[in-house]
Order: sequence, then structure tokens, then C-alpha cells
Amino acid sequence: MSMTRSFTTSRIEKFERLLLAEEAEAESRLAEHREGISEVRAARSDASADDEHDPEGPTMTQEWSQRSAVLADAEHELADVRRALARLAEGSYGVCERCGKAITVARLEARPTATLCIDCARLITH
Repeated sequence: MSMTRSFTTSRIEKFERLLLAEEAEAESRLAEHREGISEVRAARSDASADDEHDPEGPTMTQEWSQRSAVLADAEHELADVRRALARLAEGSYGVCERCGKAITVARLEARPTATLCIDCARLITH
């Protein structure tokens, strides 16, 4: 039996609301970062924008690299939230992907996209 099915309906609804709110926030951040990337792209394509020798700040290349990394993080976060929503819908939410044991409610409340129980998470990060 899956963990999600052993959750009460109200607990499932609570996590669904939490994940949907995180999804909306992640989508908003992603749109903001995409806009920032577009601005840098436009500035880089401007033939008169030669900031490679500007000692006053980051070069366009540095700015592009930094914004690209932030955009990738936002995309990854959104994908994690959507995978968690899919697990909730299919009934596998709250089950550790490594050992198959229950992920505690406290851990899911703190990190709703968690795919590992705390014991497995500690093993992997050490």
C-alpha cells in the first residue's frame, strides 16, 4: 500500500495546496529569470555594448553565466515540485525512493519535494 493512500484526505489536500503554492512561486521566479536572461541577451547582441574592458562591474559574459545558473536552478526547482505533485496524484508521495519507508510528515512539511527519508538523505549527503 502506498504512503499517500494512508494519508488522510485532509493531509493529502494540505500537501497539494502546499505544492501548488510552491509551483506558482517557482513559475513566477522562472518567468522573472527568463526575462533577466532576455535582457542580458539583448545587451550582449548590442554591437556597442563592449563591457569586456569595463573595470566597474561584471562583464556581459559573467552576467550571462550567473543568470543562466540561476535560471537552471529555478527550472530544476519547478521540475521537483511537478514531480512531487505527480507522486501525490499517483499515490507514491511520502515514500522514500531509496528504501521504501515512509518519509515523516515533519520532513515533508519542511521540504514538500523530498523523495528520501531523512536516514537515506543523510547517507547520500555524507
